[in-house]
Amino acid sequence: MKTLEDWLAHLEGLHPKGQAGIELGLDRIRQVKDALGQTQHCPVIVVGGTNGKGSTCAYLENIIDRAGYKVGCYTSPHLLAYNERVRLNGRSVSDEALCAAFARVEGARQQAGNVALTYFEFGTLAAWEVFAEAGVEAAVLEVGLGGRLDAVNAYEPDVSIVTTVALDHTDWLGPDRESIGFEKAGIYRAGKLALCADPNPPQSLLAHAAAIGADLRLIGRDFGFERPAAETNENRLQWRWWCLSGGQLIKRALAYPGLRGPTQLYNAAVALAALDALGDKLPVTMQAIRPGMIETELPGRFQVVPGKPAIVLDVGHNPQAIRVLADNLSSMGFFDRTFAVLGMLSDKDIVGALAPLKGKVDVWHLATLAGPRGTSAETLAGIIAETVLGGEVVCHPSAQAAMQAAKGQAAESDRILAFGSFYTVAGALETLRKRP
Repeated sequence: MKTLEDWLAHLEGLHPKGQAGIELGLDRIRQVKDALGQTQHCPVIVVGGTNGKGSTCAYLENIIDRAGYKVGCYTSPHLLAYNERVRLNGRSVSDEALCAAFARVEGARQQAGNVALTYFEFGTLAAWEVFAEAGVEAAVLEVGLGGRLDAVNAYEPDVSIVTTVALDHTDWLGPDRESIGFEKAGIYRAGKLALCADPNPPQSLLAHAAAIGADLRLIGRDFGFERPAAETNENRLQWRWWCLSGGQLIKRALAYPGLRGPTQLYNAAVALAALDALGDKLPVTMQAIRPGMIETELPGRFQVVPGKPAIVLDVGHNPQAIRVLADNLSSMGFFDRTFAVLGMLSDKDIVGALAPLKGKVDVWHLATLAGPRGTSAETLAGIIAETVLGGEVVCHPSAQAAMQAAKGQAAESDRILAFGSFYTVAGALETLRKRP
């Protein structure tokens, strides 16, 4: 196998369920991890949660980079290229580095008895190989699905973060917040720092942290943020982060983070609390925090593309995420019309996810997403009609075609919103990159 495409095709073929295959459990990855002889040589921050994982990882990665350390960050899924998943100091690693890592994982996989790794398990092991080869001084690992049985949980965190707990992936994680909270809390460790940025954490998460003796820190109790009470010229551009640290209350006034929307303060606050907790192993200064926070960028998280019409890209795909998206849209100002480019996967709560946008979309450009989990545009059209969300509906064979149609229809005073899945945003981005 020579190219990255060859390797990715091999990864898809290893597991009976292919790339879309989700088979939770740590036995397979631990077998191959042991065969590789992987050891942890630096502080590790593991980030789980329903929404906000990617943003929290991005803040951590950018601030640690700004502080002068070599930092590795592993996230998923990717938008346009697999390399986006494995970054060194904010830059996607090369095809060569990934191929070399894949080759080492494949050798160990065969040595361990031809273990049928999933696509995500193989990629997780390879990411660590890249980080070890580069000699990173800190590693930020984003949980793929759940926590307790996710491949990332084969590594031992110095600090574990659960951002939010909401309904998603219920087929695997359980039907309610209590069962999902227990799965998310599986990344916590006895005696280690365990942070939660959900203002209303499920009892199951609190109970699990207590049962194993994790050092649990909660937003609103142990760390948090304050918005200015009055919007004056002096404080309009600042928020305050606070944290109980070493028995003292510390407060810091900061400019608003680079990622948009009020919920980003939860993600920023927990990232800063994690770095404060790691102060003895990985000290960072305000000189790194301030620019690191402001300059953080992350494609597809309420990303507003410059120009007219206004174009918003958001990978939100569950009720909690799209409620946040709807709130952010409301604070954007006035637009004549809103065009939605929407594609979703069939294992999502589509009805619940779309409900916050009732009456807020003038034209729906619906996309059929490919693959076994994809939902057809016609199915989405039926849901929009049944739930009386309002607006005209047009069906398209792909996200690229839906975005192209929306661009052709929207005037400069309108706005286009592409959302519902990483696949939808990826298709929209491909179309935008082709524009003359």
